[in-house]
Amino acid sequence: MNQTIETILAHRSIRRFTSEPIQAEMLATILDCAIAASTSSFIQCVSVIRVVDTEKRAQLAHLAGDQPYVAAAAEFLVFCADFHRHLQIHPEAQLGFTEQTLIGSIDAALMAQNALLAAESLGLGGVYIGGIRNHPADVSVVLDLPDHVIPLFGLCLGHPDQNPELKPRLPQSLVVHQDSYQHELPRQLLAEYDEKVRRYYQTRTGGNKAVSWSEQITATLAKQARPFMKDFLASKGFSTR
Repeated sequence: MNQTIETILAHRSIRRFTSEPIQAEMLATILDCAIAASTSSFIQCVSVIRVVDTEKRAQLAHLAGDQPYVAAAAEFLVFCADFHRHLQIHPEAQLGFTEQTLIGSIDAALMAQNALLAAESLGLGGVYIGGIRNHPADVSVVLDLPDHVIPLFGLCLGHPDQNPELKPRLPQSLVVHQDSYQHELPRQLLAEYDEKVRRYYQTRTGGNKAVSWSEQITATLAKQARPFMKDFLASKGFSTR
């Protein structure tokens, strides 16, 4: 095992940060690592908004579900799928295809993962903020995003002020399929994982929470998941065809 693998396997979401800022050179390196990520067909359809204005930070923290670390982290980055840049290069560009929405989302995720891994390798911590999509139209106004640019998620970065326990992930036996899809879910393996997650929550919350992964996803998938997103995407010129 090498240092890169150790960094990847040690990932924890950090939601509490010290007041220490991130040095400019360090942030530049993190952003260079993000930009170095793979990009589909060299389209490079991602923009990153670095939010330093305290009022905008407070607005975004509220819009993301009143998550205080959005305002408190040393840095807050918003990753956006961006075809506005391409439209300025080629005004007759054929846009609106659902495939382009996927490309923008995938490229943004790859960039953000590079950024967080680079940050963690430098002793920093972070957490992704999907709550940016709670009110995407309002976020677009705060960040002055034009048509053909959509906010996908945020990333808080800073010096960690906590050391949380590793959250157990699904084992390879439930994730990796060989040659074809494994249609029957291995119930015993799932039960073992559910118990591991239940113990994790018990430890993390001092016994105040004890739910399994199956119970958690049952509750999550029993409700609507941002049903307004389809109309929002279309309003910004995405997934119209």
